[in-house]
Amino acid sequence: MNYYLDVLKKYVVFSGRARRKEYWMFALISIVISIVLTIIDKFIGVQILSTVYALAVFLPGLALNVRRLHDTGRSGWWLLIVFVPLVGAITLLVFACLEGDQGENKYGHNPKFAPTHI
Repeated sequence: MNYYLDVLKKYVVFSGRARRKEYWMFALISIVISIVLTIIDKFIGVQILSTVYALAVFLPGLALNVRRLHDTGRSGWWLLIVFVPLVGAITLLVFACLEGDQGENKYGHNPKFAPTHI
């Protein structure tokens, strides 16, 4: 749960790097929350909770994607490839699955070997 909360604390931090674990844990928890809220929305008959949640995590998710790209040594501008149908989404998925650069890169130190919590 800390990985999820850490992403929310870095609400619009587009600098630095993000580990694969941070990225995928945020994705997993977000999907579970979205499914639960969608089910609740179906029961109440209005699609408000899932919409508000999607809007609330849009910017943190975008910032996390940029930091994940930074971890692999790529610019955040690579996110624009998502506008290329099918190929763009697959490319971003592959980048998200790749291991980050070992050691420091131009976006900062390797978060895998840095203490995140004291």
